[in-house]
Amino acid sequence: MAAPTSRKFLGRMPLPERTFVTDALRTETVGGMILLVAAIAALILANTPLSDFYGDVRDFSFGPQALHLHLSVASWATDGLLTVFFFVAGIELKRELVAGELRDPKAAALPVVAAVCGMAAPALVYVTVSAAGGGSLRGWAVPTATDIAFALAVLAVIGTALPAALRAFLLTLAVVDDLGAILIIAIFFTQDIDLVALGLSFAGLALFWLLHHKGVRGAYVYVPLGIVIWALMHASGVHATVAGVAMGLILRCTVREGEDHSPAERIEHRVRPLSAGLAVPLFALFAAGVPISGDAVADVFTRPETLGVVLGLVVGKAIGVFGGSWLAARFTRAKLNEDLAWADVLAVATLAGIGFTVSLLIGELAFPDDPALAEKVKAAVLIGSVCAALIAGVLLKLRNNEYQRLCQEEERDEDMDGIPDIYELDSPEYHLRMAAIHEAKAAEHRRLAEVAAADDSGDDGPA
Repeated sequence: MAAPTSRKFLGRMPLPERTFVTDALRTETVGGMILLVAAIAALILANTPLSDFYGDVRDFSFGPQALHLHLSVASWATDGLLTVFFFVAGIELKRELVAGELRDPKAAALPVVAAVCGMAAPALVYVTVSAAGGGSLRGWAVPTATDIAFALAVLAVIGTALPAALRAFLLTLAVVDDLGAILIIAIFFTQDIDLVALGLSFAGLALFWLLHHKGVRGAYVYVPLGIVIWALMHASGVHATVAGVAMGLILRCTVREGEDHSPAERIEHRVRPLSAGLAVPLFALFAAGVPISGDAVADVFTRPETLGVVLGLVVGKAIGVFGGSWLAARFTRAKLNEDLAWADVLAVATLAGIGFTVSLLIGELAFPDDPALAEKVKAAVLIGSVCAALIAGVLLKLRNNEYQRLCQEEERDEDMDGIPDIYELDSPEYHLRMAAIHEAKAAEHRRLAEVAAADDSGDDGPA
């Protein structure tokens, strides 16, 4: 029997996948910087004399009561704007399943196991800490999420550029995390279901699928239909963001004859900037505004629920993602990319402890009857995310010179054909082009040598 072939963990991605990941993360990085500014603004508003004004704006309600849509500004941000975020998450998940890292079960095993362990370990840490201190277990899901935009903003702030394989690994972790968050919200935070509204919402999704399957195009069709589906899902008792995920999963991610891009890719290209640059930052503006005083910080580290959140994000995420990666690589005989080290996986695992957006959302859903505790859990999410970011920043900085070298190699295009050289090393045409370039350079240097020699002989002549 032939020995099982080993695969490479965090190896080089195919060029189309690498291009997509690079473009997507570029948008998320910009959105992450805006998100960071929004979070800081929320904290300033909540901890200055403007706090009363901030609270009045956040709690101001509007919308039709008859449609169950008379909501506060904060609720509109949570239920409405985050639907855009989860719509993009649904598209990302569909694309990963159809054309990305998750399409091949063998290749998907490593990041999926790492992501699942990266959700289970924080939940276990929270339950252990909270139960030991006699606290509520309802917040077990709060530290399970990873905020890709905030993580990328941290990378931008500390000036670290991750190699493509680590960036893709982080993105895949976030995509699987989003799927886990969707399932958690749909299963554990759904109460008093209105079956009629839910059935009508499913009928709207079926119509959405039929129109899309028939090739109907136009925002004037899908935007009103999407709003109706969202409103019905909200009225059903299922969290409204699930509607966004469902619509994202419906979109076709494959390219047909005569198409340059799939419908999902076209729509994601248009909606992602809206999600990263507007929807998520506005949610953060109204969700992250919690009092941060000496007493409030002390409460975070003394109350079992909030301490469980902090330790879940900082310790649980790192142990879960790193441990899951190592175990999956060990039992699947996958070899780590020779350009990277397990210390790099640990750094990314620690960076995944930045929970923020989805953690804030789940924090609100976990304690609906205890607003004071919900606010403290939000503060714990902020503190835990900052701690994870600081630790990850130190770990990443230790390897920054190596990352810069790898990134330069990945971007090098000496033959200037628009394709990085590392993807053409097996191409005879590439080597012929490089030979011609070097021959031209050699000819120019020979000419310059002759000129220099002629100048030297002229200088040695009689005065």
